[in-house]
Amino acid sequence: MSKKPSKTRKEMYNMPMHKASKQVASHLNEKLAKEFKKRSIPVRKGDTVKIIRGDNKGKEGKITAVNRHSRKIFVEKVVTKRSNGEEKQIAIDASKVIIKDVDRTDRKRFEVKKEKN
Repeated sequence: MSKKPSKTRKEMYNMPMHKASKQVASHLNEKLAKEFKKRSIPVRKGDTVKIIRGDNKGKEGKITAVNRHSRKIFVEKVVTKRSNGEEKQIAIDASKVIIKDVDRTDRKRFEVKKEKN
């Protein structure tokens, strides 16, 4: 990796999506960390999170969308009022939340991969 900030930013913006999705990760709470024996995992739609930093600190909700390009997530009930009265969801950085519960519908998400001999 280069020391130049411009080259690092360019690498980040042009990163392939399969690598960018792993960049959108959050820490697990203590109970889940012990269960999965991991400190953090990539976030997905349907996971329940708690915001730990920023103006919306303390709020909880399910993830409604994940934007891998901008590395932001959208949490239900975390909205702002627009001038015309509509509510708009606020984009939150994935590093500012803790995963409290995971969506377990995808079996392959936590499947342990076996190494070939």
